[in-house]
Amino acid sequence: MPKYIIEGGRKLQGTVSISGSKNASLPIMAATILHAGTTKLYNIPKISDTKMTQDILRFLGCKIKKHNDKIEINSKNISKKEIPENLMHQMRSTVILAGALIGRFKEAKFSYPGDYDI
Repeated sequence: MPKYIIEGGRKLQGTVSISGSKNASLPIMAATILHAGTTKLYNIPKISDTKMTQDILRFLGCKIKKHNDKIEINSKNISKKEIPENLMHQMRSTVILAGALIGRFKEAKFSYPGDYDI
């Protein structure tokens, strides 16, 4: 297990930036579908899963703007209720988007999430 050994009588000080959580960010991004307007999110991690979620939201009709550590998602003009198979298969957590679509439109069409059958 890695460790740090601090020797000497000097005070330890500094700043550490904590990145956002993928497991918190993905459901929050999906929930923007439920709000037919603009939602501002901060500290979303810049990883493939959050980028894929943004791609799916764009496909559905959301407008997404990025400003430094802020993402604005406008879901006012969502026009689609179906997530294509090629996007659903990118990651398992895409199923949370289907739940948000059902919450807003009372229907959704999607295939199995991830790259394997459940």
